[in-house]
Amino acid sequence: NHTASTELAAAAARALVGREAVNEQVKPVMVSEDFSYMLQARPGAFLFLGNGPTAGLHNPTYDFDDNAIPYGIGYWVNLVEGGLAG
Repeated sequence: NHTASTELAAAAARALVGREAVNEQVKPVMVSEDFSYMLQARPGAFLFLGNGPTAGLHNPTYDFDDNAIPYGIGYWVNLVEGGLAG
């Protein structure tokens, strides 16, 4: 993750759900090599959107919680608005 992109992403999340609901101290993880290639070309940040107590994304028992959709939409709106303001 790039520092400025991470700050923008965290600010968008905090604006949506509040500081106490955003964990900015997540340990680095190996997530996706395709995203790493993209970050070599353009600054960015990878983040996790909470989906409740379910198995990981590529696990056959993963259950996407449709109640997370408005949070995802709100996050992206905040991200775009914050990026345009900067």
